[in-house]
Amino acid sequence: MGDFLLDWYFWVKALHIISVISWMAGMFYLPRLFVYHVERAETGSEMSETFKIMERKLMRAIINPAMFTTWIFGLLMVFTPGVIDWGEIWPWIKAASVLTMSGFHGWLSARRKEFARDENTRNGRTYRLANEVPTVLMLVIVIMVIVKPF
Repeated sequence: MGDFLLDWYFWVKALHIISVISWMAGMFYLPRLFVYHVERAETGSEMSETFKIMERKLMRAIINPAMFTTWIFGLLMVFTPGVIDWGEIWPWIKAASVLTMSGFHGWLSARRKEFARDENTRNGRTYRLANEVPTVLMLVIVIMVIVKPF
């Protein structure tokens, strides 16, 4: 399998990057939708129902599939011989950051379900702060992969 992965490495890497870009786009946009939902739409209003549809479609059509493919292509690269030296620190920091991003994805999914049930208890400030989480994690991940400072 190692030869197969080496032969297809650049395709897998390209598909991984495309998946990451798609995942991150959704992770940036969903918390912003939550801000608008909580601050501009009264529970039960037509606008609130529109936000629910937008949030559900974003999560199901973009964020979830993008996370899944990010993981698949990322793991294929991890198992490609000679790509990662686990004796260094950077891949561990990157892996922890990706796990944290996945956990944040789960947190956003739970919040979306709360909105869908009209049970949101958080304010716009919470979602504005949440909007920064993917940015910080993205910075750490990209620096670990490109610069490999450790």
